[in-house]
Amino acid sequence: MREYVVADVFTHVPLAGNPVAVFLDATGLDAARMQRIAREMNLSETVFVLPAERDGDVRVRIFTPVNELPFAGHPTLGTAIVLAGERDTLKMETRMGTVPFAYDRSRPGVLSARMRQPVPTWEPYEHTDHLLKALGVADSTLPVEVYRNGPRHVYVGLPDVPTLSGLNPDQRALADHLDVAANCFAGTGSSYRMRMFSPAYGVAEDAATGSAAGPLAVHLARRELVPYGRRIEIWQGVEMGRPSRMLATVWGGGQRVDQVEVAGSAVVVARGTFYG
Repeated sequence: MREYVVADVFTHVPLAGNPVAVFLDATGLDAARMQRIAREMNLSETVFVLPAERDGDVRVRIFTPVNELPFAGHPTLGTAIVLAGERDTLKMETRMGTVPFAYDRSRPGVLSARMRQPVPTWEPYEHTDHLLKALGVADSTLPVEVYRNGPRHVYVGLPDVPTLSGLNPDQRALADHLDVAANCFAGTGSSYRMRMFSPAYGVAEDAATGSAAGPLAVHLARRELVPYGRRIEIWQGVEMGRPSRMLATVWGGGQRVDQVEVAGSAVVVARGTFYG
């Protein structure tokens, strides 16, 4: 028997945000078993907590219904909040390195956390024309680039939120884009909306993609649309009826990125026992 928790992430309201299943003690489970359990849970990600091996407090493995991820945003932040207890900080070992978290209890009844994400690498996306056609858009407001901080995220800018909300992508065509998530965004100043589609990762549309929030802030800062050091607010999942609020800040200058931080809240909505 394995105890697990379901948390809704990047929200403080139950049944909003993006759910994640967290198995609190995965000792003895191999990767094949974890993958089968993640497929059974059928959430965008399932996290398995293990004893630390290096410099962390805990170690995690993260699975979508179809594959393992070296890092992901909403699963790690949700897991950090599930494991918070009375501590002020947590160091979580992932396959992309150790991710530090700091907790914020300043708002009564709401537990939030800040994570320092891996600094992404980036390059032009080699299949831009096919991607735009699959999304059903003619062009992007910024150059289409792909970022990697564990998962690969490609970004397509749209002129306004109504255009973003009206997207109806060809999921079969998007599935040709292997090992990548398509992130479409619109907004100005410090306020943005985003939608993420990734049939390649087994997720037709994601309600909140924390691993994409940090690189979006990098993308905007590199193009001088947002100053380095300014926190931006990113709403996602609105079109799915699961609104999610992510906060992202990047520090650096020019094309140099020194640090990426993403913050948000989570709330536990279920606890259970898995017998498989």
